[in-house]
Amino acid sequence: MKNLKYLIYRDGDYYVSQCLNIEVASFGSTIDEALANLKEAVELYLEDDNAASNFHEVGEFMLGEFALHA
Repeated sequence: MKNLKYLIYRDGDYYVSQCLNIEVASFGSTIDEALANLKEAVELYLEDDNAASNFHEVGEFMLGEFALHA
C-alpha cells in the first residue's frame, strides 16, 4: 500500500485534484468528486508496470503564495 499526497484547488466551475507522487491529475464538480476521480485515475495509471517506477515519495511539503511584479 502506498500513501499518496494530493492537493485540490478550485479552477472556475471545477475542482482540480493533483497527485504529488506521480504526474496524474483529475477534476470534478465537487471536492469529493475530484478526489474520487483522482483515486480512479491513479489506480488506472499504476496498472501499467512501467508507471510504478515513476512513483516518488513526498515527505514534507508546503503550499504557499507570493507576488511578482511582472
